[in-house]
Amino acid sequence: MENASFITPEGHEGFLAKKLFDEMGNIQWGAVAYIEKDGGGPIGNHTHSDNHIFIVVDGEVEIVMDDKTHIVKKDEMFFVDGLTPHSIWNHGSDTAKVIKISVKR
Repeated sequence: MENASFITPEGHEGFLAKKLFDEMGNIQWGAVAYIEKDGGGPIGNHTHSDNHIFIVVDGEVEIVMDDKTHIVKKDEMFFVDGLTPHSIWNHGSDTAKVIKISVKR
């Protein structure tokens, strides 16, 4: 889903949409985060029982899962299994704006 393109749905004008995710469990809560250059966390990966959907609104972030780093850019999303050790960082040049949705496993 991360590489899906923006489309104009049938019957719309001047409207671009990009599907970010399909059904992914029950939403627990959501938040908006502003992550400054070289900011992020937690220091050292962590785990927990809920999963995350990160949607990057501005900038780009690095999501570390186990020993792999995933670059997530503006208008992309990334799903994190909460039981996999993870963290999120901004090593870009500007503050990143990220929407985080927490869902039940």
